[in-house]
Amino acid sequence: MSHRDDDSRDSDNSQWDPLDKHDEPVVVKETPLPWKQIAPLVAMRLAEPINFTLILPFMYKMIEDFGVADTPKDISYYASLLFVSLSISQTATVMYWGRLSDRIGRRPVLIAGLIGTLAVSVLFGVCKSFTMALLVRLAAGVFAGNAAVMKSAMAEIADDTNRSRMMALLPLTWNFGSMVGSGVGGVFANPAQQFPGIFGDSKLFTYFPYLLPCLIGSTVAAFGLVAGIFNFKETLVRPTQSAEEPVCEQPVVAGCSTERTPLLVQPTVASVAPVKQSSMRSLLTPLVVRVMATNAIMCFAYNMCDQLYPIFAATDPRDGGLGLDPRSIGISLGIEGIVVVYIQLVVYPRLERKYGVLY
Repeated sequence: MSHRDDDSRDSDNSQWDPLDKHDEPVVVKETPLPWKQIAPLVAMRLAEPINFTLILPFMYKMIEDFGVADTPKDISYYASLLFVSLSISQTATVMYWGRLSDRIGRRPVLIAGLIGTLAVSVLFGVCKSFTMALLVRLAAGVFAGNAAVMKSAMAEIADDTNRSRMMALLPLTWNFGSMVGSGVGGVFANPAQQFPGIFGDSKLFTYFPYLLPCLIGSTVAAFGLVAGIFNFKETLVRPTQSAEEPVCEQPVVAGCSTERTPLLVQPTVASVAPVKQSSMRSLLTPLVVRVMATNAIMCFAYNMCDQLYPIFAATDPRDGGLGLDPRSIGISLGIEGIVVVYIQLVVYPRLERKYGVLY
């Protein structure tokens, strides 16, 4: 009887393993957000939407002051040239900024972009001709490649548990910056007329009526620049292992170690092998193409509405517009930004939990 009892115990023990947890649900705890890295990254990100949208409320009036349009209806044509010039130069250079950040790091590329954004913002405020404004907008597009580099940096400081939350901060920052930028451009354009008690005697802002909002935008860029220089740490993992050395996850395994292989494996940069950059054609997989096409359609619709409304709002009612001044246009765009932020923070998360991401 004792042998049978022992055999039964052995069979029971062979079927049950206390270390076997496959049947138990695995609960993955979310990693706390690294705010020491996120905060300066958000500060740098905020400069781009503010400087991009602050010109929208006074664009119509600025082109009218240039005297380049023969009729009021021609102003929309010249405004579209200023809008599209930034997009063209940005599209032509954004890939080069991304590749450069893969070589020298994210931090120096972001700092260079902020320096350029700061400079072109001030230059746009002192433009007195359409040609100069067009050249400044082209230069602004050249330095507008930080958005792609910031996404890479944000993904590199995140992990699988908090990546979705961290990546959502970038579009949220853009929408918040667009709201602030539109308000700044509308409220502070032509301050000598809007605030005669404060700026009425200022020859500078009388001669350059659109300089003050641009200075405010450049101040935001300067704040992001300081945060990037003193608080943001490099996120790109720099490979230091030579190409001749074997790459292995377990260096102590026989045949896969060298004289310089440490006995205790640490998740350091030295364990990362150099990665050769892929060609553009190899990156364009069917999935990537579909995502890019979807994003292109969304950007087309957003930019068309975002840039068409200020022209429509500023056009004289006799020509089919609303006849609003820059201040009213800026306030209305700011209200639009508040609605977008509310939808992103409140409405969209509820719809995503109920219907899923791909619904």
